[in-house]
Amino acid sequence: MKRLTTTLSAMALALCVCAQSHQFDINTNKVGAPVQPTMYGIFFEDINYAADGGLYGELVKNRSFEFPDPYMGWNVFGNIQLKNDGPFDKNPHYVRLGYSGHNDKFSGLENEGYFGIGYENGAEYRFSVWARVPEGGEANVRVMLCDPATMGERQQFSEQTVKVNSKEWKKYQVVLKAGKTVNKGTLRLMLARNSAVVDLEHISLFPVDTWKGRENGMRKDLAQALADLHPGVFRFPGGCIVEGTDLDTRYQWKNSVGPVENRPLNENRWHYTFDYRFFPDYFQSYGLGFFEYFQLCEDFGSEALPVVSVGLSCEFQNGDKMSNAHVPLDQLQPYIDDVIDLIEFANGDPAKNKWAKLRADMGHPEPFGLKFVAIGNEQWGEIYPEHLQPFLDQVRKVHPEIKIIGTSGPDSEGKQFDYLWPEMKRMKADLVDEHFYRPESWFLAQGNRYDNYDRKGPKVFAGEYACHGRGKKWNHFEAALLEAAFMTGMERNADIVHMATYAPLFAHIEGWQWRPDMIWYDNLRSMRSCSYYVQQMFSLNKGSNVIPLTMNNKPVAGNADQDGLFASAVVEKATGEVIVKVVNTGDKAQEVTLNLKGLKAKVTYDASLTAYSADNMDGENTLDQPTKYVPKTSSLKIEGNTYTTSVPAKTFYMFKIKK
Repeated sequence: MKRLTTTLSAMALALCVCAQSHQFDINTNKVGAPVQPTMYGIFFEDINYAADGGLYGELVKNRSFEFPDPYMGWNVFGNIQLKNDGPFDKNPHYVRLGYSGHNDKFSGLENEGYFGIGYENGAEYRFSVWARVPEGGEANVRVMLCDPATMGERQQFSEQTVKVNSKEWKKYQVVLKAGKTVNKGTLRLMLARNSAVVDLEHISLFPVDTWKGRENGMRKDLAQALADLHPGVFRFPGGCIVEGTDLDTRYQWKNSVGPVENRPLNENRWHYTFDYRFFPDYFQSYGLGFFEYFQLCEDFGSEALPVVSVGLSCEFQNGDKMSNAHVPLDQLQPYIDDVIDLIEFANGDPAKNKWAKLRADMGHPEPFGLKFVAIGNEQWGEIYPEHLQPFLDQVRKVHPEIKIIGTSGPDSEGKQFDYLWPEMKRMKADLVDEHFYRPESWFLAQGNRYDNYDRKGPKVFAGEYACHGRGKKWNHFEAALLEAAFMTGMERNADIVHMATYAPLFAHIEGWQWRPDMIWYDNLRSMRSCSYYVQQMFSLNKGSNVIPLTMNNKPVAGNADQDGLFASAVVEKATGEVIVKVVNTGDKAQEVTLNLKGLKAKVTYDASLTAYSADNMDGENTLDQPTKYVPKTSSLKIEGNTYTTSVPAKTFYMFKIKK
């Protein structure tokens, strides 16, 4: 009997321990470090067909015949010639269509778009072309939206005629209305019978309904997905593409501004970086250029964060030794001038500076208000500080108001990281860009990452990060959950972490080179991943200030005695609202008590609970089921200053309490 009693007592004790609540002590009156408006943002890189074929609304591939194969993306037929003395000096190529030799034969060309051209039934599309009749007369060019896979009688389901009647180059436009929905359509141009010879350049097709209705506009659903994040900072135009595989293919911002017809083509390094995901037709039209990036920042209410070359091409592909892949120190001046000119383009007086005047000529006379510039991407070794120093010296002398962001290299720890952080502190960089694409185990172990960072040095910009599941490199729910756990540590350390941007941002379902990615799409549909919804929960609920949240006087950061729990808390001073984020990464439900110091014991508080969970840790949203896993919000009442609940296994809970 004594043995049975002892056994029952042990079982009762075990049950008591198991059911014991984890008490989170939250001091709602102790307002701590401000959460920067830039805390949660977005990073755009032209990878995975993110620009041409993605966010940029242009539907025609190789619209100015400037690809190394001038007809890549086009099927040509009849009497057609390629010329190279066109009206735009940076895009000199154009085509000449003439009589085919028979009235029942046609001359023309057809564009395949990016993995096809998507048309929505009833939607309108703006076709434009620069054209002339070099020998005089009139040319009638038939413009057709086509479905080459149709089972019906006619491939074309919408048609308009462009009448070209001038020997001088002019821009012509027509609007076509789609008569059906087609995911993989084409754009076909035919020279009508009895027409004069015609020259065609910069052949373009956009949806009329672009983001903000702009003619050189963005794809509306993708831009809206970014706007719905309310990003505080927008890093662009990329990381590795800024470096280029070589110096000639680095991103050059000056080529991306001015009239869109005269922005030169650039090779995209991502078309050949991975031979197992090879896309030889992946180039940059620069139609989405720095002016458009600054416009989007303005649209979203984001701070702009352009990244510029430090004179070093990709060290992964070229090494870190001085070679023809890197600019010698005594030849850096043009690169430094590019940074100073960029600041003038963004902020300068049009009456005093030619780059500011160009901004005004493009339709934005007022300054964009640029505050940050990142110089270099994932550089490492002694070569990087050596190159960065002359940039710092000259940019700070001319524009001391601009904050400069350096890098800690491509790794989250290790030799280069340990070398570059002290160097960035010595050089007085304003922020240091950290990158970490890491597996689940890394994210679970990093809850305390920023707790002991030097508060007197540069601030942290977590510029590129994503959880890559071990053997599961896709956007499954568990990876997003662990990103949420890690983000509580960034939020708790908002005094040192001033910016964070998940990466990569976009991916075409047929054209990706890298995954996971935050937003996926085909030609007509888009999908927001589980990681997107985690980012949105933080971005829309970042509060204004951190408030202390501890358990047994320690941060809740997934430590050994914390049962896989991570947590952070903020307050929104303007409303008094308290926001508590709790992530249970464990396999069991955990009872949690919120001990809300500063709230009154006999008052009922209105609150809400947003829960993000999934029935399958490997599950993900898809184009066919884009909202399979989304956060769900419910209202609740909190009686007094404590609230106890069970946080289910593998779940992200967010409480908002109206103080």
